[in-house]
Amino acid sequence: MSTVVLDPTNEAAPSHRERVARPDKLDGLTVGLLDISKPRGDRFLNRLEERLTERGLRVERYSKPTFTKPAPVDLRHEIATKCDVVIEALAD
Repeated sequence: MSTVVLDPTNEAAPSHRERVARPDKLDGLTVGLLDISKPRGDRFLNRLEERLTERGLRVERYSKPTFTKPAPVDLRHEIATKCDVVIEALAD
């Protein structure tokens, strides 16, 4: 008996993206925190926000309407224009 594995992304050849270089430090940068709306992701981001603001960093919070779909274009644009770095919460 053989096993068939289906790829839900339907990518014959996955696209390749170069990673963006990480900043040496966060001082003076705006950190975006994106909650993808999975259970308990907000708990992680709440604690992370506390730690970042204790260090004097500027933090912006964002939330996707649902974890089942990509973030809407307008939300991605807002994050890209207002934030220097982004941390996404993936929790369950």
